[in-house]
Amino acid sequence: QVQLVESGGTLVQPGGSLRLSCAASGSGFRAYAMGWYRQAPGKQRDMVATITSISSTNYADSVKGRFTISRDNAKNTVYLQMNSLKPEDTAVYYCNRVGSSGSPFGSWGQGTQVTVSS
Repeated sequence: QVQLVESGGTLVQPGGSLRLSCAASGSGFRAYAMGWYRQAPGKQRDMVATITSISSTNYADSVKGRFTISRDNAKNTVYLQMNSLKPEDTAVYYCNRVGSSGSPFGSWGQGTQVTVSS
């Protein structure tokens, strides 16, 4: 059973930067594709960025050029570097494994709140 713990979210001003972390317990981390997702109030949970086991990446159009996903297999951790933050980036951010279909699978963590506001 893989458990995921997200951290790093906070209140930040527009134009600011944050780095989120997702620590995974259990074995086999390096074999999984991982993804970051976000859910704003009243909206569905959407993909933000994914990274494969060989570190190929994919981004939602809304974050391309601003966000960077990376992973450290030695630490069982995936990161999301977020730059040039906008108020519309405000959401709870989650990480999860990504299946061969491209969809997330497994249990969700508690998420981490990112609020972009002046």
